[in-house]
Amino acid sequence: MQGVFDRLADSVFVALLQEEEQATAAQSTGVLGALERAGEWFIGLFQAGGETFVGFVTGIIPTLVVLLTFFYFIVNLVGPDRVHRVAHFAAGNILTRYTLLPILAVFFLTNPMAYTFGTFLDEKYKPAFYDSAVSFVHPPLGLFPHVNPGELFVWLGVAQGIQRLDLPLGPLAVRYIIAGLIVIFIRGIVTQFITAFLARRQGVEL
Repeated sequence: MQGVFDRLADSVFVALLQEEEQATAAQSTGVLGALERAGEWFIGLFQAGGETFVGFVTGIIPTLVVLLTFFYFIVNLVGPDRVHRVAHFAAGNILTRYTLLPILAVFFLTNPMAYTFGTFLDEKYKPAFYDSAVSFVHPPLGLFPHVNPGELFVWLGVAQGIQRLDLPLGPLAVRYIIAGLIVIFIRGIVTQFITAFLARRQGVEL
């Protein structure tokens, strides 16, 4: 008799478990389940952002602070007057105007102060210099992240994909700078001619 009661109790217990599982499954596929998954995704999004932020705090942010401090020290050590004289020299011909001058501006003054080096140029060259300088605030990020820390995510996004492929970042960073130099030189020359063309067309003397 006792065995019959035990088997009956086991059957009732199993039936209750099955009913609870069915209710849970129905709930997870209904409106409440959709809200639950949406809530989990929403919280997971912020958790991933928090993990990324922690990685920045323990990784790239201290590096940026040290780099910025170092290069500001170099500028003060060399002297702003000497840096300005070199910049004035670099503005003298078309080759250095759209290569060396943007490099000096971005490297020493960083974004957005780099554009102030345009004061060493005649008015007719300023649009082309700006075009070159603004196009060079990303290419150096692989080696010199201090030049544009506010947009470092551009380089980090590319670098993450390269790292997942177990490829080194050094060659990519060097090629990025070389490609950037070629692009800013071409953009500078093209923008200079466009500026001259529009000035003549509108009768403006620069």
